[in-house]
Amino acid sequence: MNSNKHCIALVVGAAGGIGGEVAAALARHGWTVRGLTRRPMPARPGLEWAAGDAMVAADVARAARGARLIVHAANPPGYRNWGKLVLPMLDNTIAAAKAEGARILLPGTVYNFGLETFPLVDETAPQAPTTRKGRIRVEMERRLKAASADGTPVLIVRAGDFFGPHAGNNWFGQMVIKPGAPVKSVTEPATRGVAHAWAYLPDLAETMARILDRSERLGAFEMFHFGGHLLGWGEMAESVRRVTGRPRLPVMGFPWWLVAALSPVVPLFREMAEMRYLWREPLVLDDRKLRAFLGEVPHTPLDAAVGASLRALGCLEGPAEIVGEPVRA
Repeated sequence: MNSNKHCIALVVGAAGGIGGEVAAALARHGWTVRGLTRRPMPARPGLEWAAGDAMVAADVARAARGARLIVHAANPPGYRNWGKLVLPMLDNTIAAAKAEGARILLPGTVYNFGLETFPLVDETAPQAPTTRKGRIRVEMERRLKAASADGTPVLIVRAGDFFGPHAGNNWFGQMVIKPGAPVKSVTEPATRGVAHAWAYLPDLAETMARILDRSERLGAFEMFHFGGHLLGWGEMAESVRRVTGRPRLPVMGFPWWLVAALSPVVPLFREMAEMRYLWREPLVLDDRKLRAFLGEVPHTPLDAAVGASLRALGCLEGPAEIVGEPVRA
């Protein structure tokens, strides 16, 4: 079934959270994985580094030589310079993939959708976002679809908010808990009564690798929604309480009022305020297509996933890598 053994995969953004996890998953599945990096990086099993900048077309083209897959996991850190950087980086990936005859894999987000598609969103839902980041994401997927029509196959796997041992910039490790010290409180960004979609990165990356193991069944432009962990208000906090053994750990509301007040002068807060609707309204990613395609979707139990994340963030003693066995969904 797996015809990708020993094929080359270039991961643009391999030093980041999702890029690093996908690189590790592809290596486990037999790919020869190459990561594009602008700065010297420590050796990592199953990954060779190629020097270059995702903003420089020649660098991406050189790193992609011989590749059968390009994972486009490049993102500007935080919310900075999205409008100036995101689309040029994607164009460089598309050009390199076209030259090599490679498939492009894009980790998708829920930014593409406006409230009219909520609460249950499948792969056919219309994309009419009202936010700047959402419009950029829609344009990314439009360009990828155009590339697929021109002979470059594309796979998009969409998921909710990331968390995990190596998740990089994410709500869990920056807003829900304070990293680098034992947990003293948990912050809940969602509105009471609203469920929120979370994606444990090791599960998401393994899912992507398993889809690619079945690449002969993929169309020229293929999209899947990854359901992950759908958590109601306070469920993430309850998991943190169980994992830390502190059943009375305080749960704090997120200070959205402060974000709104400072958004005119703080660019980060302006971007956060624009995306607040994702925490005020329930959004469920319909993953029936993915389940039908794979049969079994990797799913680490919540407490094991939270425990691994807390350990990696320096909030819990013990080894950082704890991944539960996938269970049949």
